[in-house]
Amino acid sequence: MTDVPGSDRARRRAVPAAKPSRVRMSATQRREQLISIARQIFAERGFDATSIEEIASRAKVSKPVVYEHFGGKEGLYAVVVDREVRSLLDRITTALTAGHPRELLEQAALTLLTYIEEETSGFRVLVRESPLMSATGNFSSVMNDVAHQVEHILGAEFSSRGYDPKLAELYSQALVGMVALTGRWWLEVRKPRKETVAAHLVNLAWNGLSHLESKPGPIMG
Repeated sequence: MTDVPGSDRARRRAVPAAKPSRVRMSATQRREQLISIARQIFAERGFDATSIEEIASRAKVSKPVVYEHFGGKEGLYAVVVDREVRSLLDRITTALTAGHPRELLEQAALTLLTYIEEETSGFRVLVRESPLMSATGNFSSVMNDVAHQVEHILGAEFSSRGYDPKLAELYSQALVGMVALTGRWWLEVRKPRKETVAAHLVNLAWNGLSHLESKPGPIMG
């Protein structure tokens, strides 16, 4: 069937379809988009190898838009790290609120492994080397905060068992360090299952703690 010139059918064919209008993001939406993109790139490449150009390119905006929101790469990195620090601390703090010390240890280990599993990019941001201006906002500082919380729990446990509560700080650093290093290893291998890893951590830590000597000395003098 031939279209008659001037007919509705002919006009529909002659007029190109209108392109869908681009929805403009609000300032809050744009900020969240930039944080999400930067988080992924920082996780992939680290701070030094990440550029404002690439962040802007992935977000399909100009570089001045990124500077307008964060002032520069350092400001954007600080926001990303601060969010991850608060997220991880909130998770672990919740896990350390109640229960038997052995249960608390297992929950803390499982919480860290779950965070690694669910927020892999965020964890990679934390464990990468931080620029000097963010030295207090990295994985080590987070684990140090967690160790202080564990210290209070161990202090009460030590007192009830007749051990020196002043040593709770030493043991809390050792326990949290063990879990943290195991978490960094598990980040890459992802096996065995996180529940199994947590159980073995507790097995090592608790069975050792349950047979502590009150005043250990060096084996070789």
